[in-house]
Amino acid sequence: MAEEDLIERVERTELPAPMISRREVSIWAILKNCIGKDLSKITMPVMLNEPLSFLQRLCEYMEYAQLLTQAARQDTPEDRMKYVAAFAVSALACNWERLGKPFNPLLGETYELQRDDYRIVCEQVSHHPPVSAFHAESNDFKFHGSINPKIKFWGKSVEVNPKGTVTIEFPKWKETYTWTNVNCCVHNIIVGTLWIEQYGKMVITNHSTGHIANLTFKSAGSGAKNLHRVEGFVRDSSEKNIFFLYGKWTDFIKCCSAESYAQYMKLGTRKNDGGDPGDSPDGTPKRMFSKLNSFKLSSFRSMSIQDSDNIPPLEQETNDIPKSDSAYSLDVPDSTVLWSCKPRPSNCNEYYQFTNFALQLNAMDKNMKPPLTLCPTDSRLRPDILYLEEGNLDGASKEKTRLEEKQRHTRKHRKTTNGDNWIPRWFKPVTNPHTKTEDWNYTGGYWDRKYDIANTIF
Repeated sequence: MAEEDLIERVERTELPAPMISRREVSIWAILKNCIGKDLSKITMPVMLNEPLSFLQRLCEYMEYAQLLTQAARQDTPEDRMKYVAAFAVSALACNWERLGKPFNPLLGETYELQRDDYRIVCEQVSHHPPVSAFHAESNDFKFHGSINPKIKFWGKSVEVNPKGTVTIEFPKWKETYTWTNVNCCVHNIIVGTLWIEQYGKMVITNHSTGHIANLTFKSAGSGAKNLHRVEGFVRDSSEKNIFFLYGKWTDFIKCCSAESYAQYMKLGTRKNDGGDPGDSPDGTPKRMFSKLNSFKLSSFRSMSIQDSDNIPPLEQETNDIPKSDSAYSLDVPDSTVLWSCKPRPSNCNEYYQFTNFALQLNAMDKNMKPPLTLCPTDSRLRPDILYLEEGNLDGASKEKTRLEEKQRHTRKHRKTTNGDNWIPRWFKPVTNPHTKTEDWNYTGGYWDRKYDIANTIF
């Protein structure tokens, strides 16, 4: 990074005010008419939010960006792939126990983050459907993509499908990697203790060499023996297994040679811990709420979370957080740790379960005053987010309503003048040349700090 881009920072250890208790909130009263619907299109009370925009949550991908730097400095494509895979898993670690919903970004909203070794800019490029685009760069890599989250309520669980492709480029090696993130499920929405799992297949492809990392995020399963587990192989273009990766997306990822893992299996060392990832199912759980007609919705009526005795049991759900052994039973000899999760602050229970990285996302760095430095559309300037961070729920609710009404008015006016033709400022729609899917590319110019034409949306 250029020396003039480095910003003096003072790290926060807490937010201005602790989070507001949600114990008295009737989630069922809010969600009872939303079964099977996309929650991203439904207005939710600010009480259920955390004081961050979804654009800021996207930037949490970068908490372990040093893994991409390590990857770029490896000499072989298989070594680069194992660190890219570790980065892809690490990007999900911040989700554990983060049960607050981020604010939906306004159309044209932006967010930037600079660190000594990288910088990233995000923009909300579409409102219907909601699409967030991002572009990060350093001396060693480029990381970019777009996310169109689909959030659905299935009765006792909320399922998040993060549609969109993410891309890594290593200019030194002329390599491009792509993947799509796995699904996330929040359990016990109506009654019991909320808990989160990530599940499904993540296939990371090196489009230059043909190497693939095929990872399975396992569903908790019976007895929660697979809770949080991630396992899979790095394969070359001939589909030969090179490395075996294993661990927990909440904790760590280890790596060993495929030969070491094969020997480990041959000796019968691995028992009762989820089986061989090569033969395991894809980790996708059965739909917790597949038969909505199996019970009468009227029996729920309008009740609070505490009215658990009146709620009929649903299949494959538990009111408790599943417990698993704290130690990961699989430990292949000669393994190395690629990534380990940083401990959260001791006071994280008071502050939305934020990591230390997340605590900094609304902080205003020295001299970060718009329009000279910070773009006036930056999420740090959203009054509803700032009010919630300060513990002012009424102020946050009023500002959230005001901004939503202003956005609707602006769109109505735009329709009458140019047919609702919105052109993002920093990104343009493209077709990803590798996956042939819809994508967004950064057009440049953001860091020139010429924001006089940026819209005032707050």
